[in-house]
Amino acid sequence: MRRNLSIAGLILVTAIWGGGFVASDIALDSLTPMQIMTIRFFLATVLLGLVSIRDLHLITGGELVAGSLMGVALFVGFALQIVGLQYTTPSKNAFLTSLNVVMVPFIAFIVLRKHIPWRVVVGAFLSVLGVGVLSLNDGFALGPGDALSILCAVGFAFQIFLTGIFVKRYSASTLNFLQMAVAFVLSLFGLFFSGQAKLEASVQGWWSVLYLGLISTSLCYLIQTLCQRYVEETKAAIILSMEAVFGTVFSIILLHEHVTLKMVAGSMIILVAVIITNLADSGKSVFNRKKIEP
Repeated sequence: MRRNLSIAGLILVTAIWGGGFVASDIALDSLTPMQIMTIRFFLATVLLGLVSIRDLHLITGGELVAGSLMGVALFVGFALQIVGLQYTTPSKNAFLTSLNVVMVPFIAFIVLRKHIPWRVVVGAFLSVLGVGVLSLNDGFALGPGDALSILCAVGFAFQIFLTGIFVKRYSASTLNFLQMAVAFVLSLFGLFFSGQAKLEASVQGWWSVLYLGLISTSLCYLIQTLCQRYVEETKAAIILSMEAVFGTVFSIILLHEHVTLKMVAGSMIILVAVIITNLADSGKSVFNRKKIEP
């Protein structure tokens, strides 16, 4: 019973993350990328700080460095993702972001000389094929939004890689608070240096950014952490990989996005690549993936 409820909880988390792509697109109608990120990470920092308040006075230098590195990677990933969303559709943004799963093993190989399972190689080949089908235009060139979405996947891949290393050494709740706090500070700097401090958000914009900060980030992290105690890591990873599918479905329903056969084919190839990568290494996940989603 507990396991079934946990699986249902992970499906709920995945659906909420998928809705985050639509919420970000709506928020961009009246807020700038840095405004959205600043509000989102401020809310997440406050709420996750309250959750881990008993441990905050025990933060060590090692945790501070680890959380800061994770926060920088998280900031880079979200910044590139939300700027890219200005120039592409939520469904493309979602599927291209999901490429981070395929990238993590290659980062582990470069940094740690960690063996790359053959399924990861197959997944990488399929992901390149999927990107070509999904994003290349008639001139075999990537649009700016799609290119930024792929680059954001690199940022998220580094965040996942770093999390996989540091979560074995330090408190997960403390690390998550620290990375949110660092991402908030970086977003705040970006907000003021870009001269975008004045807020003129619509009602829909405020609701969207509240959804991103309170539900898609803070609440989902807590649900994910609780549910993954009772669900096998590989099964959890495959469930969470479906966020791009939910993102596309919500984009079609709520934003009336037009989806072509070419987009469907490319997206499905990428989804297969992500699932194959998650099944790598004889059914074990390639890396521990605790992450924050859109």
